[in-house]
Amino acid sequence: MKQYTTDFTQGKVTPALIKFATPLFMASLLQVFYNMADMVIVGQVMGKVGLSAVAVGGDVSNFLAFIAMGFSAAGQVIISKMLGEGRRDKLSAFIGTMCSFLALSAIAFTVIGYVFRDLLLKLMNTPAEAEGEALAYATVCIFGMVFIYGYNAMSAILRGMGDSKHPFIFIAISSVINVVLDIILVVFCGMGAMGAAVATVISQAVSLILCVIFVYKKRASYGLDFKGGDFLIQLEHLVRLLKLGIPMAIKFAAIQLSRLFVNSFINTFGVTVSAFSAVANKINSISNLISNAFNTAGSSMVAQNIGAKKYERVPRILYTVGGITCSVAIILSLTTVIFPDLVFGIFTSDADVIEVGYSYLPVAVIIFFGSALRAIANALINGTGNTVINFATAILDGLVLRIGFSLLFGIVLGMDAVGFWLGDALAGLTPFVIGVVFYLSGSWRKDKSRPEKEKAQKISA
Repeated sequence: MKQYTTDFTQGKVTPALIKFATPLFMASLLQVFYNMADMVIVGQVMGKVGLSAVAVGGDVSNFLAFIAMGFSAAGQVIISKMLGEGRRDKLSAFIGTMCSFLALSAIAFTVIGYVFRDLLLKLMNTPAEAEGEALAYATVCIFGMVFIYGYNAMSAILRGMGDSKHPFIFIAISSVINVVLDIILVVFCGMGAMGAAVATVISQAVSLILCVIFVYKKRASYGLDFKGGDFLIQLEHLVRLLKLGIPMAIKFAAIQLSRLFVNSFINTFGVTVSAFSAVANKINSISNLISNAFNTAGSSMVAQNIGAKKYERVPRILYTVGGITCSVAIILSLTTVIFPDLVFGIFTSDADVIEVGYSYLPVAVIIFFGSALRAIANALINGTGNTVINFATAILDGLVLRIGFSLLFGIVLGMDAVGFWLGDALAGLTPFVIGVVFYLSGSWRKDKSRPEKEKAQKISA
């Protein structure tokens, strides 16, 4: 029987990392592609109002998904570490607990998002011209929250097992569906931003359904043997998930909350600046493609090796991650600075919006390198499962420095929208600084993700 799990504790680091990260990168690229499809198609059909609506509505949707992002990332690390520890007998029960917890969370945040959607858009200082379209986009995405949570959970399972190929396949199918529906609903049916949101939700639903069917049919190939009771939330596994998931969810929530805060100030500068903010967000997401892929791959590899106590392989993983992501940052920086009209013109043909982008160029360079350096730090911090470091990063990066720097440059120093973008970019360097201190301290060799009771049981055995 073909096995889909991967052992990262043996063999050469670089080929294994690249092989695992490449499908992750391609999957992220496709996700950005179909999100860009929303932006490009709506922007070309509706102009700056459509761009602003998709940007604001997308910010609301991303904020409500912080539980999915945090706990699925935690679940991936725990699954990888359980493989490294040789605890396959516990995998099915842990996965069942994680899926049930995220399903309940999805329902809760759908209700919360729907009830407070108007307030969230108001707090975002949504430009008056874009209010109706932004509300429609956000509302549809809120009702599709269960698919976002579900797909994140399924992807975490596969990636935690060392399988990055199949999540890419499902994303590829989803991307094609999304683009086709964007063209039909936005261009031909004239549904505006709401049509783009409907296309996104349907494509996410298809991706989730395909992923669930595949994992269930191939469960034996992953060493899984699901029983009905596995999907009842078990305290042992819930504690382990919460211990790592809470600080990681706080990190995602803090970053999203601070970006909502920053974008709410940016939106006060008018619809043109708000429209370019949408373009900037997409450029940021592109810069995160390689970073997130190698961060995710590095986290799983670090987790497996720490679980197997093969600490000498961890530095090699981190050096490889850094070499690749920093090389990409150099290429992206040169391309954007030398050809700004070409880069910004992908998203909009509005000359006023493109002109706003010229002042953004130095910020873009900082963002590219910040993204590259974060990949190294997050591979270590997330891979070790250290809850204290994750929490410290969440508070400093997500709230204190991101909001503090943004207010300093944007208001105190009077740099307006550019100041808010600059503050956001500089705060993104925080994880790297924390990661360097954490690595040099040597405390990453200690396993902080497992309950003390479980450790004691393993030692006594």
